[in-house]
Amino acid sequence: MLSFLRGIALALMLALGLGAAPAASAQDLAAPLAALVGDDYSAKGEAIEALARMGGPRAAEALKALAEGRLFRRRSDQLVVIAPTSSGGTLTDAATGAAAGSAGDRELEAANLNNRLRRQLAGLIGSLTLTTGTPAERRAAAEALFKQRDPAGLPALTAAIAQEKDAGVRAAMEMARAAIVLSSDAPEAERIAAAATVGARSDREALGLLLSVAGGAPPAVAEAARTSAAAIERHLAMLDYAQNLYYGLSLGAVLLLAAVGLAVTFGVMGVINMAHGEMVMLGAYTTFVVQELCRTSAPALLDYALFIALPAAFLVTAAVGALLERSVIRWLYGRPLETLLATWGLSLVIQQAVRSVFGPTNREVSNPSWMSGAVDFYGLTLTWSRLWIIVFAVLVFVLLLVVLRRTAFGLQMRAVTQNRPMASSMGIRTHRVDMLTFALGSGVAGIAGVALSQIDNVSPNLGQSYIIDSFMVVVFGGVGNLWGTLAGAMTLGIANKLLEPVAGAVLGKIIILVLIILFIQRRPRGLFALRGRAVEA
Repeated sequence: MLSFLRGIALALMLALGLGAAPAASAQDLAAPLAALVGDDYSAKGEAIEALARMGGPRAAEALKALAEGRLFRRRSDQLVVIAPTSSGGTLTDAATGAAAGSAGDRELEAANLNNRLRRQLAGLIGSLTLTTGTPAERRAAAEALFKQRDPAGLPALTAAIAQEKDAGVRAAMEMARAAIVLSSDAPEAERIAAAATVGARSDREALGLLLSVAGGAPPAVAEAARTSAAAIERHLAMLDYAQNLYYGLSLGAVLLLAAVGLAVTFGVMGVINMAHGEMVMLGAYTTFVVQELCRTSAPALLDYALFIALPAAFLVTAAVGALLERSVIRWLYGRPLETLLATWGLSLVIQQAVRSVFGPTNREVSNPSWMSGAVDFYGLTLTWSRLWIIVFAVLVFVLLLVVLRRTAFGLQMRAVTQNRPMASSMGIRTHRVDMLTFALGSGVAGIAGVALSQIDNVSPNLGQSYIIDSFMVVVFGGVGNLWGTLAGAMTLGIANKLLEPVAGAVLGKIIILVLIILFIQRRPRGLFALRGRAVEA
Protein backbone atom coordinates (compact mmCIF):
# COMPACT_ATOMS: atom_id res chain seq x y z
CA MET A 1 0.00 0.00 0.00
CA LEU A 2 2.85 2.37 0.86
CA SER A 3 4.43 1.82 -2.54
CA PHE A 4 1.07 2.44 -4.20
CA LEU A 5 0.63 5.74 -2.34
CA ARG A 6 4.16 6.78 -3.28
CA GLY A 7 3.29 6.08 -6.92
CA ILE A 8 0.21 8.30 -6.73
CA ALA A 9 2.21 11.07 -5.09
CA LEU A 10 4.81 10.74 -7.83
CA ALA A 11 2.12 11.03 -10.51
CA LEU A 12 0.81 14.17 -8.82
CA MET A 13 4.30 15.70 -8.76
CA LEU A 14 4.79 14.95 -12.43
CA ALA A 15 1.35 16.34 -13.28
CA LEU A 16 2.23 19.58 -11.47
CA GLY A 17 5.55 19.74 -13.25
CA LEU A 18 7.61 19.20 -10.09
CA GLY A 19 10.77 17.19 -10.07
CA ALA A 20 10.98 17.06 -13.86
CA ALA A 21 14.32 15.85 -15.10
CA PRO A 22 15.97 15.27 -18.43
CA ALA A 23 15.35 11.94 -20.08
CA ALA A 24 17.47 9.23 -18.51
CA SER A 25 20.36 7.59 -20.32
CA ALA A 26 20.54 3.91 -21.18
CA GLN A 27 22.93 3.39 -18.25
CA ASP A 28 20.49 4.98 -15.82
CA LEU A 29 17.66 2.78 -17.12
CA ALA A 30 19.60 -0.49 -16.83
CA ALA A 31 19.10 -1.07 -13.08
CA PRO A 32 15.34 -0.38 -12.83
CA LEU A 33 14.70 -2.33 -16.04
CA ALA A 34 16.55 -5.33 -14.60
CA ALA A 35 14.50 -5.08 -11.40
CA LEU A 36 11.26 -5.22 -13.41
CA VAL A 37 12.02 -8.76 -14.55
CA GLY A 38 13.25 -9.96 -11.18
CA ASP A 39 11.42 -11.90 -8.47
CA ASP A 40 11.25 -9.17 -5.80
CA TYR A 41 7.87 -7.45 -6.14
CA SER A 42 8.82 -4.66 -3.73
CA ALA A 43 11.84 -3.89 -5.89
CA LYS A 44 9.57 -3.93 -8.95
CA GLY A 45 7.35 -1.30 -7.36
CA GLU A 46 10.36 0.90 -6.65
CA ALA A 47 11.63 0.37 -10.21
CA ILE A 48 8.28 1.47 -11.63
CA GLU A 49 8.45 4.66 -9.57
CA ALA A 50 12.05 5.23 -10.64
CA LEU A 51 11.23 4.89 -14.33
CA ALA A 52 8.27 7.25 -13.99
CA ARG A 53 10.54 9.76 -12.19
CA MET A 54 13.20 9.54 -14.89
CA GLY A 55 10.74 10.19 -17.70
CA GLY A 56 11.67 10.20 -21.34
CA PRO A 57 10.39 8.10 -24.24
CA ARG A 58 12.36 4.98 -23.36
CA ALA A 59 11.08 4.86 -19.76
CA ALA A 60 7.52 5.54 -20.93
CA GLU A 61 7.74 2.81 -23.56
CA ALA A 62 9.07 0.35 -20.97
CA LEU A 63 6.21 1.08 -18.56
CA LYS A 64 3.68 0.72 -21.36
CA ALA A 65 5.21 -2.58 -22.49
CA LEU A 66 5.20 -3.81 -18.87
CA ALA A 67 1.50 -3.04 -18.56
CA GLU A 68 0.77 -4.83 -21.86
CA GLY A 69 2.85 -7.91 -20.98
CA ARG A 70 5.48 -7.24 -23.66
CA LEU A 71 8.53 -6.72 -21.41
CA PHE A 72 10.96 -9.68 -21.27
CA ARG A 73 14.51 -10.62 -20.27
CA ARG A 74 16.50 -12.68 -22.74
CA ARG A 75 18.18 -15.57 -20.98
CA SER A 76 21.16 -15.74 -23.31
CA ASP A 77 22.54 -12.26 -22.49
CA GLN A 78 20.15 -10.98 -19.73
CA LEU A 79 19.08 -8.11 -22.01
CA VAL A 80 15.71 -6.54 -21.17
CA VAL A 81 13.74 -6.33 -24.41
CA ILE A 82 10.32 -5.22 -25.62
CA ALA A 83 8.38 -7.60 -27.81
CA PRO A 84 6.53 -6.23 -30.87
CA THR A 85 2.76 -5.72 -30.76
CA SER A 86 2.26 -8.01 -33.76
CA SER A 87 3.80 -11.31 -34.69
CA GLY A 88 6.73 -11.31 -37.04
CA GLY A 89 8.39 -8.14 -35.70
CA THR A 90 11.75 -7.78 -34.04
CA LEU A 91 12.65 -7.30 -30.41
CA THR A 92 13.68 -3.88 -29.13
CA ASP A 93 16.30 -3.08 -26.50
CA ALA A 94 14.25 -1.48 -23.71
CA ALA A 95 17.13 0.80 -22.65
CA THR A 96 18.31 2.09 -26.04
CA GLY A 97 15.46 1.42 -28.44
CA ALA A 98 17.80 -0.39 -30.82
CA ALA A 99 16.76 -3.55 -32.64
CA ALA A 100 17.63 -6.64 -30.64
CA GLY A 101 16.92 -9.38 -33.16
CA SER A 102 14.39 -12.11 -32.55
CA ALA A 103 14.19 -14.89 -30.03
CA GLY A 104 12.06 -17.94 -29.40
CA ASP A 105 9.57 -18.17 -26.56
CA ARG A 106 11.92 -20.37 -24.53
CA GLU A 107 14.65 -17.71 -24.55
CA LEU A 108 12.43 -14.97 -23.09
CA GLU A 109 11.52 -14.56 -19.43
CA ALA A 110 8.42 -12.42 -18.87
CA ALA A 111 8.21 -9.55 -16.37
CA ASN A 112 5.38 -10.74 -14.12
CA LEU A 113 3.09 -8.47 -12.10
CA ASN A 114 0.76 -8.97 -9.20
CA ASN A 115 -2.53 -7.12 -8.68
CA ARG A 116 -0.94 -4.43 -6.48
CA LEU A 117 1.66 -3.62 -9.11
CA ARG A 118 -0.96 -3.60 -11.87
CA ARG A 119 -2.98 -1.01 -9.94
CA GLN A 120 0.14 1.02 -9.28
CA LEU A 121 1.15 0.88 -12.93
CA ALA A 122 -2.35 1.72 -14.18
CA GLY A 123 -2.53 4.73 -11.89
CA LEU A 124 0.87 6.02 -13.01
CA ILE A 125 0.25 5.52 -16.74
CA GLY A 126 -3.26 6.99 -16.57
CA SER A 127 -2.11 9.98 -14.53
CA LEU A 128 0.87 10.63 -16.79
CA THR A 129 -1.34 10.39 -19.88
CA LEU A 130 -3.57 13.12 -18.46
CA THR A 131 -0.75 15.62 -18.89
CA THR A 132 1.67 14.20 -21.46
CA GLY A 133 -0.49 12.51 -24.07
CA THR A 134 -2.17 13.90 -27.17
CA PRO A 135 -5.65 15.47 -26.75
CA ALA A 136 -7.25 12.20 -27.86
CA GLU A 137 -5.14 10.21 -25.38
CA ARG A 138 -5.89 12.66 -22.56
CA ARG A 139 -9.60 12.41 -23.31
CA ALA A 140 -9.38 8.60 -23.35
CA ALA A 141 -7.58 8.67 -19.99
CA ALA A 142 -10.32 10.88 -18.55
CA GLU A 143 -12.99 8.52 -19.89
CA ALA A 144 -11.20 5.59 -18.28
CA LEU A 145 -11.12 7.41 -14.93
CA PHE A 146 -14.86 8.14 -15.27
CA LYS A 147 -15.52 4.40 -15.57
CA GLN A 148 -13.04 3.33 -12.86
CA ARG A 149 -13.96 6.09 -10.36
CA ASP A 150 -10.80 5.36 -8.36
CA PRO A 151 -10.36 8.00 -5.61
CA ALA A 152 -6.56 7.60 -5.87
CA GLY A 153 -6.61 9.33 -9.25
CA LEU A 154 -8.39 12.44 -7.95
CA PRO A 155 -5.25 14.52 -7.11
CA ALA A 156 -3.65 13.98 -10.53
CA LEU A 157 -6.98 14.62 -12.23
CA THR A 158 -7.47 17.89 -10.36
CA ALA A 159 -3.95 19.01 -11.27
CA ALA A 160 -4.48 18.07 -14.94
CA ILE A 161 -7.72 20.10 -15.09
CA ALA A 162 -5.88 23.19 -13.85
CA GLN A 163 -3.40 23.11 -16.74
CA GLU A 164 -5.59 21.69 -19.54
CA LYS A 165 -6.02 24.08 -22.50
CA ASP A 166 -8.38 22.03 -24.67
CA ALA A 167 -12.00 22.79 -23.68
CA GLY A 168 -13.34 19.39 -24.73
CA VAL A 169 -10.65 17.46 -22.87
CA ARG A 170 -11.08 19.66 -19.81
CA ALA A 171 -14.83 18.96 -19.81
CA ALA A 172 -14.14 15.21 -19.95
CA MET A 173 -11.72 15.56 -17.04
CA GLU A 174 -14.23 17.55 -15.00
CA MET A 175 -16.85 14.88 -15.69
CA ALA A 176 -14.44 12.17 -14.49
CA ARG A 177 -13.67 14.20 -11.36
CA ALA A 178 -17.40 14.62 -10.65
CA ALA A 179 -17.91 10.86 -11.02
CA ILE A 180 -15.13 10.17 -8.50
CA VAL A 181 -16.46 12.76 -6.04
CA LEU A 182 -20.02 11.46 -6.38
CA SER A 183 -18.89 7.90 -5.60
CA SER A 184 -16.71 8.93 -2.66
CA ASP A 185 -17.36 10.06 0.92
CA ALA A 186 -16.90 13.74 0.08
CA PRO A 187 -19.06 16.39 1.78
CA GLU A 188 -22.73 16.42 0.74
CA ALA A 189 -22.50 19.80 -0.99
CA GLU A 190 -19.70 18.56 -3.25
CA ARG A 191 -21.54 15.34 -4.04
CA ILE A 192 -24.75 17.21 -4.88
CA ALA A 193 -22.84 19.48 -7.26
CA ALA A 194 -21.14 16.41 -8.74
CA ALA A 195 -24.55 14.78 -9.34
CA ALA A 196 -25.61 17.80 -11.40
CA THR A 197 -22.34 17.65 -13.38
CA VAL A 198 -22.69 13.92 -14.09
CA GLY A 199 -26.34 14.48 -15.08
CA ALA A 200 -25.18 16.85 -17.82
CA ARG A 201 -23.44 13.90 -19.53
CA SER A 202 -26.89 12.49 -20.43
CA ASP A 203 -25.86 8.97 -21.42
CA ARG A 204 -26.48 5.49 -20.06
CA GLU A 205 -23.18 5.28 -18.19
CA ALA A 206 -24.03 8.44 -16.28
CA LEU A 207 -27.54 7.10 -15.64
CA GLY A 208 -26.15 3.86 -14.21
CA LEU A 209 -23.78 5.79 -11.93
CA LEU A 210 -26.54 8.08 -10.64
CA LEU A 211 -28.92 5.19 -9.97
CA SER A 212 -26.24 3.25 -8.10
CA VAL A 213 -25.44 6.29 -5.93
CA ALA A 214 -29.12 7.02 -5.26
CA GLY A 215 -29.51 3.59 -3.66
CA GLY A 216 -27.17 4.12 -0.70
CA ALA A 217 -26.28 7.81 -0.42
CA PRO A 218 -27.50 10.31 2.19
CA PRO A 219 -31.02 11.64 1.50
CA ALA A 220 -29.93 14.97 -0.03
CA VAL A 221 -27.36 13.33 -2.30
CA ALA A 222 -29.78 10.55 -3.26
CA GLU A 223 -32.46 13.10 -4.17
CA ALA A 224 -30.00 15.06 -6.34
CA ALA A 225 -28.90 11.82 -8.03
CA ARG A 226 -32.52 10.77 -8.70
CA THR A 227 -33.34 14.21 -10.13
CA SER A 228 -30.40 14.06 -12.51
CA ALA A 229 -31.23 10.45 -13.40
CA ALA A 230 -34.82 11.41 -14.25
CA ALA A 231 -33.55 14.16 -16.56
CA ILE A 232 -31.26 11.66 -18.30
CA GLU A 233 -34.11 9.17 -18.70
CA ARG A 234 -36.25 11.84 -20.38
CA HIS A 235 -33.37 12.76 -22.66
CA LEU A 236 -32.72 9.11 -23.57
CA ALA A 237 -36.43 8.58 -24.27
CA MET A 238 -36.36 11.49 -26.71
CA LEU A 239 -33.21 10.08 -28.32
CA ASP A 240 -34.86 6.67 -28.69
CA TYR A 241 -37.88 8.31 -30.30
CA ALA A 242 -35.66 10.26 -32.70
CA GLN A 243 -33.63 7.12 -33.48
CA ASN A 244 -36.82 5.18 -34.29
CA LEU A 245 -37.96 8.09 -36.45
CA TYR A 246 -34.71 7.87 -38.40
CA TYR A 247 -35.12 4.11 -38.77
CA GLY A 248 -38.66 4.77 -39.97
CA LEU A 249 -37.42 7.23 -42.59
CA SER A 250 -34.85 4.70 -43.81
CA LEU A 251 -37.49 1.95 -43.95
CA GLY A 252 -39.78 4.35 -45.79
CA ALA A 253 -37.01 5.02 -48.31
CA VAL A 254 -36.61 1.27 -48.85
CA LEU A 255 -40.39 0.86 -49.32
CA LEU A 256 -40.42 3.81 -51.72
CA LEU A 257 -37.69 2.25 -53.84
CA ALA A 258 -39.48 -1.09 -53.87
CA ALA A 259 -42.95 0.35 -54.57
CA VAL A 260 -42.40 3.27 -56.94
CA GLY A 261 -41.87 1.01 -59.96
CA LEU A 262 -44.98 -0.97 -59.04
CA ALA A 263 -46.96 2.28 -58.80
CA VAL A 264 -46.04 3.07 -62.41
CA THR A 265 -47.07 -0.30 -63.86
CA PHE A 266 -50.13 -0.76 -61.67
CA GLY A 267 -51.40 2.76 -62.29
CA VAL A 268 -50.98 2.78 -66.08
CA MET A 269 -51.61 -0.83 -67.01
CA GLY A 270 -53.84 -2.18 -64.26
CA VAL A 271 -51.55 -5.21 -63.96
CA ILE A 272 -51.22 -6.86 -60.55
CA ASN A 273 -47.56 -7.77 -61.03
CA MET A 274 -46.62 -10.41 -58.46
CA ALA A 275 -43.22 -10.75 -60.18
CA HIS A 276 -42.24 -7.19 -59.23
CA GLY A 277 -40.27 -8.48 -56.23
CA GLU A 278 -38.25 -10.69 -58.56
CA MET A 279 -37.21 -7.60 -60.53
CA VAL A 280 -35.84 -6.22 -57.26
CA MET A 281 -34.04 -9.51 -56.70
CA LEU A 282 -32.54 -9.48 -60.21
CA GLY A 283 -31.21 -5.98 -59.56
CA ALA A 284 -29.52 -7.20 -56.39
CA TYR A 285 -27.93 -10.15 -58.21
CA THR A 286 -26.75 -7.82 -60.97
CA THR A 287 -24.98 -5.83 -58.26
CA PHE A 288 -23.35 -9.05 -57.03
CA VAL A 289 -22.17 -9.96 -60.53
CA VAL A 290 -20.75 -6.48 -61.18
CA GLN A 291 -18.94 -6.51 -57.84
CA GLU A 292 -17.44 -9.94 -58.52
CA LEU A 293 -16.25 -8.81 -61.98
CA CYS A 294 -14.62 -5.75 -60.41
CA ARG A 295 -13.03 -7.88 -57.69
CA THR A 296 -11.46 -10.29 -60.18
CA SER A 297 -10.73 -8.01 -63.15
CA ALA A 298 -10.42 -4.45 -61.82
CA PRO A 299 -9.90 -4.32 -58.02
CA ALA A 300 -9.29 -0.58 -58.21
CA LEU A 301 -12.92 -0.11 -59.27
CA LEU A 302 -14.35 -2.21 -56.43
CA ASP A 303 -15.16 0.85 -54.33
CA TYR A 304 -17.13 2.28 -57.27
CA ALA A 305 -18.90 -0.92 -58.31
CA LEU A 306 -22.28 0.48 -57.28
CA PHE A 307 -22.00 3.25 -59.88
CA ILE A 308 -21.51 0.57 -62.52
CA ALA A 309 -24.24 -1.64 -61.08
CA LEU A 310 -26.93 1.06 -61.20
CA PRO A 311 -27.22 1.37 -65.01
CA ALA A 312 -26.49 -2.33 -65.43
CA ALA A 313 -29.32 -3.33 -63.07
CA PHE A 314 -31.72 -0.92 -64.76
CA LEU A 315 -30.95 -2.28 -68.23
CA VAL A 316 -31.10 -5.94 -67.18
CA THR A 317 -34.41 -5.70 -65.32
CA ALA A 318 -35.94 -3.35 -67.91
CA ALA A 319 -35.10 -5.88 -70.64
CA VAL A 320 -36.58 -8.72 -68.57
CA GLY A 321 -39.70 -6.63 -67.92
CA ALA A 322 -40.16 -5.79 -71.59
CA LEU A 323 -39.74 -9.47 -72.50
CA LEU A 324 -42.36 -10.53 -69.94
CA GLU A 325 -44.81 -7.88 -71.12
CA ARG A 326 -44.47 -8.81 -74.78
CA SER A 327 -44.58 -12.56 -74.21
CA VAL A 328 -47.17 -13.03 -71.45
CA ILE A 329 -48.80 -9.94 -69.98
CA ARG A 330 -49.94 -8.29 -73.24
CA TRP A 331 -52.47 -11.12 -73.72
CA LEU A 332 -54.04 -10.62 -70.30
CA TYR A 333 -54.98 -6.92 -70.20
CA GLY A 334 -58.37 -6.30 -68.66
CA ARG A 335 -58.22 -9.55 -66.65
CA PRO A 336 -56.65 -8.69 -63.28
CA LEU A 337 -57.07 -12.17 -61.76
CA GLU A 338 -55.33 -13.82 -64.70
CA THR A 339 -52.45 -11.32 -64.55
CA LEU A 340 -52.08 -12.00 -60.83
CA LEU A 341 -51.85 -15.75 -61.39
CA ALA A 342 -49.60 -15.43 -64.44
CA THR A 343 -47.12 -13.06 -62.77
CA TRP A 344 -47.10 -15.22 -59.65
CA GLY A 345 -46.11 -18.18 -61.83
CA LEU A 346 -43.47 -16.04 -63.52
CA SER A 347 -42.05 -15.10 -60.11
CA LEU A 348 -41.62 -18.79 -59.28
CA VAL A 349 -39.91 -19.42 -62.62
CA ILE A 350 -37.50 -16.51 -62.11
CA GLN A 351 -36.70 -17.61 -58.56
CA GLN A 352 -35.90 -21.13 -59.68
CA ALA A 353 -33.78 -19.87 -62.56
CA VAL A 354 -31.73 -17.76 -60.16
CA ARG A 355 -31.34 -20.74 -57.81
CA SER A 356 -30.07 -22.83 -60.72
CA VAL A 357 -27.50 -20.21 -61.73
CA PHE A 358 -26.33 -18.77 -58.40
CA GLY A 359 -27.39 -21.44 -55.91
CA PRO A 360 -29.91 -21.23 -53.07
CA THR A 361 -27.56 -19.68 -50.50
CA ASN A 362 -27.11 -15.98 -49.77
CA ARG A 363 -24.56 -14.03 -51.78
CA GLU A 364 -22.37 -11.42 -50.14
CA VAL A 365 -22.38 -7.90 -51.51
CA SER A 366 -19.94 -5.77 -49.54
CA ASN A 367 -20.47 -2.11 -48.76
CA PRO A 368 -18.05 0.38 -50.33
CA SER A 369 -15.93 2.40 -47.93
CA TRP A 370 -18.07 5.52 -48.34
CA MET A 371 -21.16 3.59 -47.19
CA SER A 372 -19.52 1.93 -44.20
CA GLY A 373 -19.58 3.11 -40.61
CA ALA A 374 -21.79 5.65 -38.90
CA VAL A 375 -21.81 9.24 -37.72
CA ASP A 376 -22.86 10.45 -34.28
CA PHE A 377 -25.31 13.36 -34.49
CA TYR A 378 -26.16 14.76 -31.05
CA GLY A 379 -26.47 11.27 -29.59
CA LEU A 380 -28.11 9.70 -32.67
CA THR A 381 -26.26 6.97 -34.53
CA LEU A 382 -26.76 7.55 -38.25
CA THR A 383 -25.34 4.75 -40.39
CA TRP A 384 -23.94 5.88 -43.71
CA SER A 385 -25.62 3.03 -45.60
CA ARG A 386 -29.11 4.11 -44.54
CA LEU A 387 -28.32 7.78 -45.06
CA TRP A 388 -27.21 7.12 -48.62
CA ILE A 389 -30.30 4.98 -49.29
CA ILE A 390 -32.55 7.84 -48.13
CA VAL A 391 -30.69 10.23 -50.45
CA PHE A 392 -30.79 7.68 -53.28
CA ALA A 393 -34.55 7.10 -52.87
CA VAL A 394 -35.19 10.85 -53.09
CA LEU A 395 -33.02 11.10 -56.23
CA VAL A 396 -34.84 8.20 -57.91
CA PHE A 397 -38.20 9.71 -57.01
CA VAL A 398 -37.25 13.13 -58.41
CA LEU A 399 -35.80 11.57 -61.58
CA LEU A 400 -38.99 9.57 -62.15
CA LEU A 401 -41.08 12.72 -61.66
CA VAL A 402 -38.96 14.50 -64.28
CA VAL A 403 -39.46 11.60 -66.71
CA LEU A 404 -43.23 11.64 -66.21
CA ARG A 405 -43.63 15.43 -66.26
CA ARG A 406 -40.96 16.68 -68.65
CA THR A 407 -40.62 14.06 -71.41
CA ALA A 408 -42.78 13.03 -74.35
CA PHE A 409 -42.89 9.48 -73.05
CA GLY A 410 -44.16 10.71 -69.70
CA LEU A 411 -46.87 12.74 -71.42
CA GLN A 412 -47.99 9.69 -73.37
CA MET A 413 -47.98 7.57 -70.24
CA ARG A 414 -50.16 10.07 -68.38
CA ALA A 415 -52.51 10.28 -71.36
CA VAL A 416 -52.93 6.50 -71.42
CA THR A 417 -53.49 6.51 -67.64
CA GLN A 418 -56.26 9.10 -67.82
CA ASN A 419 -58.07 7.95 -70.98
CA ARG A 420 -56.73 5.06 -73.01
CA PRO A 421 -59.29 5.17 -75.88
CA MET A 422 -58.79 8.92 -76.35
CA ALA A 423 -55.00 8.53 -76.26
CA SER A 424 -55.21 5.81 -78.91
CA SER A 425 -57.44 7.97 -81.13
CA MET A 426 -54.82 10.76 -80.88
CA GLY A 427 -52.20 8.49 -82.41
CA ILE A 428 -50.46 7.27 -79.27
CA ARG A 429 -49.32 3.66 -79.68
CA THR A 430 -50.78 2.40 -76.41
CA HIS A 431 -49.25 -1.09 -76.70
CA ARG A 432 -45.81 0.44 -77.09
CA VAL A 433 -46.47 2.67 -74.09
CA ASP A 434 -47.52 -0.40 -72.12
CA MET A 435 -44.28 -2.21 -72.96
CA LEU A 436 -42.08 0.79 -72.15
CA THR A 437 -44.01 1.47 -68.96
CA PHE A 438 -43.60 -2.10 -67.77
CA ALA A 439 -39.89 -1.92 -68.68
CA LEU A 440 -39.54 1.38 -66.78
CA GLY A 441 -41.25 -0.02 -63.69
CA SER A 442 -39.09 -3.13 -63.81
CA GLY A 443 -35.95 -1.05 -64.31
CA VAL A 444 -36.74 1.10 -61.28
CA ALA A 445 -37.28 -2.12 -59.30
CA GLY A 446 -33.82 -3.26 -60.41
CA ILE A 447 -32.33 0.00 -59.14
CA ALA A 448 -34.11 -0.64 -55.84
CA GLY A 449 -32.37 -4.03 -55.75
CA VAL A 450 -28.99 -2.30 -55.98
CA ALA A 451 -29.82 -0.29 -52.86
CA LEU A 452 -31.32 -3.24 -50.98
CA SER A 453 -28.20 -5.33 -51.63
CA GLN A 454 -26.39 -2.99 -49.23
CA ILE A 455 -28.71 -3.63 -46.27
CA ASP A 456 -30.26 -7.04 -46.91
CA ASN A 457 -29.24 -10.56 -47.87
CA VAL A 458 -29.02 -11.18 -51.61
CA SER A 459 -30.94 -14.41 -52.09
CA PRO A 460 -33.60 -15.79 -54.45
CA ASN A 461 -36.25 -14.87 -51.85
CA LEU A 462 -35.21 -11.23 -51.55
CA GLY A 463 -38.15 -9.86 -53.53
CA GLN A 464 -40.75 -11.80 -51.56
CA SER A 465 -39.90 -9.76 -48.47
CA TYR A 466 -41.08 -6.54 -50.11
CA ILE A 467 -43.86 -7.42 -52.56
CA ILE A 468 -46.71 -7.31 -50.01
CA ASP A 469 -45.43 -4.09 -48.44
CA SER A 470 -45.09 -2.58 -51.92
CA PHE A 471 -48.73 -3.30 -52.74
CA MET A 472 -49.77 -1.87 -49.37
CA VAL A 473 -47.85 1.34 -50.12
CA VAL A 474 -49.36 1.70 -53.61
CA VAL A 475 -52.93 1.04 -52.50
CA PHE A 476 -52.64 3.21 -49.39
CA GLY A 477 -51.03 6.14 -51.21
CA GLY A 478 -53.27 6.05 -54.28
CA VAL A 479 -52.96 3.89 -57.39
CA GLY A 480 -50.69 5.44 -60.02
CA ASN A 481 -49.84 8.57 -58.01
CA LEU A 482 -46.15 9.01 -57.26
CA TRP A 483 -46.74 11.58 -54.52
CA GLY A 484 -49.18 9.17 -52.93
CA THR A 485 -46.54 6.44 -53.13
CA LEU A 486 -44.05 8.73 -51.36
CA ALA A 487 -46.55 9.63 -48.64
CA GLY A 488 -47.61 6.00 -48.22
CA ALA A 489 -44.04 4.68 -48.01
CA MET A 490 -42.95 7.22 -45.42
CA THR A 491 -46.14 6.84 -43.38
CA LEU A 492 -45.92 3.05 -43.26
CA GLY A 493 -42.16 3.05 -42.60
CA ILE A 494 -42.35 5.51 -39.71
CA ALA A 495 -45.49 3.90 -38.24
CA ASN A 496 -43.84 0.46 -38.32
CA LYS A 497 -40.72 1.63 -36.48
CA LEU A 498 -42.65 3.63 -33.89
CA LEU A 499 -44.95 0.68 -33.13
CA GLU A 500 -42.19 -1.94 -32.90
CA PRO A 501 -40.85 -0.90 -29.45
CA VAL A 502 -44.39 -0.87 -28.06
CA ALA A 503 -46.13 -3.80 -29.76
CA GLY A 504 -43.28 -5.82 -31.26
CA ALA A 505 -42.41 -6.34 -34.92
CA VAL A 506 -45.12 -8.91 -35.78
CA LEU A 507 -47.98 -7.31 -33.87
CA GLY A 508 -46.93 -3.90 -35.19
CA LYS A 509 -47.30 -5.11 -38.81
CA ILE A 510 -50.71 -6.61 -37.98
CA ILE A 511 -51.87 -3.30 -36.50
CA ILE A 512 -50.67 -1.42 -39.59
CA LEU A 513 -52.49 -3.87 -41.88
CA VAL A 514 -55.74 -3.53 -39.92
CA LEU A 515 -55.49 0.27 -40.00
CA ILE A 516 -54.92 0.24 -43.77
CA ILE A 517 -57.95 -1.99 -44.29
CA LEU A 518 -60.09 0.36 -42.24
CA PHE A 519 -58.71 3.35 -44.14
CA ILE A 520 -59.40 1.78 -47.55
CA GLN A 521 -62.97 1.12 -46.43
CA ARG A 522 -63.42 4.88 -46.07
CA ARG A 523 -61.19 5.96 -49.00
CA PRO A 524 -61.04 3.17 -51.58
CA ARG A 525 -58.79 5.24 -53.88
CA GLY A 526 -56.15 5.90 -51.22
CA LEU A 527 -54.64 9.12 -49.96
CA PHE A 528 -54.32 10.70 -53.42
CA ALA A 529 -57.03 9.53 -55.80
CA LEU A 530 -56.12 9.43 -59.51
CA ARG A 531 -58.46 8.75 -62.41
CA GLY A 532 -57.20 6.00 -64.64
CA ARG A 533 -57.94 2.63 -66.10
CA ALA A 534 -56.81 0.74 -63.01
CA VAL A 535 -59.04 2.83 -60.77
CA GLU A 536 -62.12 2.74 -62.96
CA ALA A 537 -61.92 -0.98 -63.71
